[in-house]
Amino acid sequence: MTETAPSVQAELDRLRGSIDNIDAAVVHMLAERFKATQQVGLLKARNQLPPADPAREARQIARLRSLAESAKLDPAFAEKLLNFIVAEVIRHHERIADGSATDN
Repeated sequence: MTETAPSVQAELDRLRGSIDNIDAAVVHMLAERFKATQQVGLLKARNQLPPADPAREARQIARLRSLAESAKLDPAFAEKLLNFIVAEVIRHHERIADGSATDN
């Protein structure tokens, strides 16, 4: 392994600290999102609504792709991320609907 100049190491540490803070914020935002979607799942279950809403999901994908473009983020990546999140939300909603959901 090569020796890293102190100024380079300091800049790496600064940047990595920012990344760590952003990662923490992302985790907390996802937790908040899942709290809200859990409430949606409970409401859907109480009213015998289906766990998935394909029309809503399509609107969200279009919206997120547009936001990603504005933010200079790859829209395909943003769509993949949202699809992953939505799949997990639907799984939670299905568990709520069949009564097997826990508090997590």
